[in-house]
Formats: sequence, structure tokens, C-alpha cells
Amino acid sequence: MSAQILDGKILAAQLREQVAAKVAALKASGKRAPGLAVVLVGGDPASQVYVGMKEKMTEAVGMHSVAHRLPETTTQAELLAVVAALNADPDVDGILVQLPLPAGIDSTRVIEAIDPAKDVDGFHPVNVGRLSAGLPALVPCTPRGCIMLAKLARADLSGLHAVVVGRSNIVGKPVAQLLLAENCTVTIAHSRTRNLPELCQSADLLVAAIGRPKFLGAQHVKHGAIVIDVGINRITDAAGNNKLVGDVDYDAAAAVAGAITPVPGGVGPMTIACLLENTLTAYERRAD
Repeated sequence: MSAQILDGKILAAQLREQVAAKVAALKASGKRAPGLAVVLVGGDPASQVYVGMKEKMTEAVGMHSVAHRLPETTTQAELLAVVAALNADPDVDGILVQLPLPAGIDSTRVIEAIDPAKDVDGFHPVNVGRLSAGLPALVPCTPRGCIMLAKLARADLSGLHAVVVGRSNIVGKPVAQLLLAENCTVTIAHSRTRNLPELCQSADLLVAAIGRPKFLGAQHVKHGAIVIDVGINRITDAAGNNKLVGDVDYDAAAAVAGAITPVPGGVGPMTIACLLENTLTAYERRAD
């Protein structure tokens, strides 16, 4: 069968347009623009590129963008002082501290220092707990994007058996909580799960977030299933070229799936778009 391609680039562009329209309306009514602050510590190349993209897209939707680029030698106390200042800044609605942090800085301590109302990554224990309890919360961006993409294939996910392969705090666990909220029956699997192919074969909706290139193949995919591939892995192909691949063997899985996300161009573009949406949500909740 020919699987439906769930295009994250198109959906992310639509979401950014919706956010931009709401921001323009706020500014036209004389209100200030929502503000997003991003903190980068050190010179990790991938993080620098990602932060640059966040700044560019924040400004593109008309939001106020604040960036703190701190040296590798920044201490935990210095970073916590920056976070405290952003917590107190009335023009900042969202705070994102780019991970990973340099050795010697406790990322958990830093995340816990962010005001939960400004935690647009959705990593603070308060937001994690509220999501688990089914209460309004700022939701992690990548899991939120996964749900939106799955709904391109099927608007109502209620009753589906969803298998999430991966149990990280960043993707696996929160996406499972969001799927429960959509009335799915959810199974969380991981690298030590027994009979993984058989379990995945039972999934109407398969979310791959295990961090292993092309780990899941056609033998893991139920005929007609929705496949959401969160993995972003850089590999060298047989010709010596560097390329990005997901946790799913795309060509093999697409031959049997009903719908599938590509890598790149699937879940990835949704992350920043959902970050902007979270910033707008944080602004609106603080205004209320």
C-alpha cells in the first residue's frame, strides 16, 4: 500500500501562521507581544543552530525574542541567577534553557528553578504532574507535535491501541499521557521489552522514540497503522554521505503503514512551532 505522508513542514507552517495572526491581533489592540527567552550555555554546534532557528521563528511570528548566550565557564549559580531574572521579567512569558548543559551544571535543578507558568518546554515537575493528572499544563513540544501529526491521519484517535517505543521524560512518557487524554489504550515499550515486534504489530498507532537509527522495520508495523517517528539520527550511508534517519526504517515501514512521518520533515518542524504556541498560551494564561 502507499502510506499517507504526514508532512510536518506544512502543518508547522500552518500553526505558525495561526500564532502570528493572534500575536498581530494582540499588538493591533495595543497590547504587548508575547516574549520568549532562550538561554544557551556553551558552544555546542547543534544547540547554536537550534537556538538561532528559535530566535528567527519567534521574531517571524511577531513575538519579542530574548537570547542569553553564556560561556562554557558559566557556573550553576550564574545560570540560576539568569533564570531568576527572567522569572521576574514581566515582558517574558516563556523561558527555555537549551539542553544539554555543560558538565558541572545540574539540569534538573535548573529546570526546577524556572517558573512553571513560563516553562514552555513543559519539563518542570509541576507541569509534568498536571499533565499526568489531566489538568491544564504547558505540554512538551515534541509530544504535542506527535499528536497533531497523528490527527492528520485520523482526527479522532479514541479507542486506538497506541504503542510508544521509548520511555524518556522528554518524549516517551509525555506522549503516552497525551495519548491517554485522547482516549487511546496505551502501551509503553522500550529496548528491553520482550517480543517487541509482536507488541508493535498490535498497534494502530506506533510512536518510535528510542534513539536508535532504523531500529523498527516492517516487521514492527501493523498493516494500515499510523507511524510517528520521533527519532533524529545522523548516520553515514554506504556511499560515505552523512544523512538524517529516524528510529524507523522508513522505506520498509511505509510499504505497510497507512500513514507515516518522514525524517527529516516530520516531527522535527513541529517542535519549534509548538514552542511558539506554548509561549502564546503562557502569555494568555498570565494575562488572565
